[in-house]
Amino acid sequence: MAINYNLAKVYELSDNDPEFVMQIISLFVSEVPDDMKQIEIGIENKNHKLAYSYAHKIKPTLDLLGMTTAHQEILEVEAWTKREGKRKEINETFESIKNQVEKAIKEIKKDFEV
Repeated sequence: MAINYNLAKVYELSDNDPEFVMQIISLFVSEVPDDMKQIEIGIENKNHKLAYSYAHKIKPTLDLLGMTTAHQEILEVEAWTKREGKRKEINETFESIKNQVEKAIKEIKKDFEV
């Protein structure tokens, strides 16, 4: 049973099409870790544009997978990039997102053998 993600929106969007659901979760598992790495690089190097572009890219995916807290936190990352904030103030938020994504990926891999 899914604890770290929720596929209700994916099933609703796809009219319960299992192939579509598998495509979405496969993309999540294969692409989001790299996107998270780019956000991390952007934060570390104070490259606000890089961090913003990848945060913006994964934002709808986090929402679609019912990762409400991570979605709210990615909005905070976006806001941080827009005001070009200091790295220290966003590190904890990013680590929280990273942990949630890692847990969701681990769980999805177990649940769907992706």
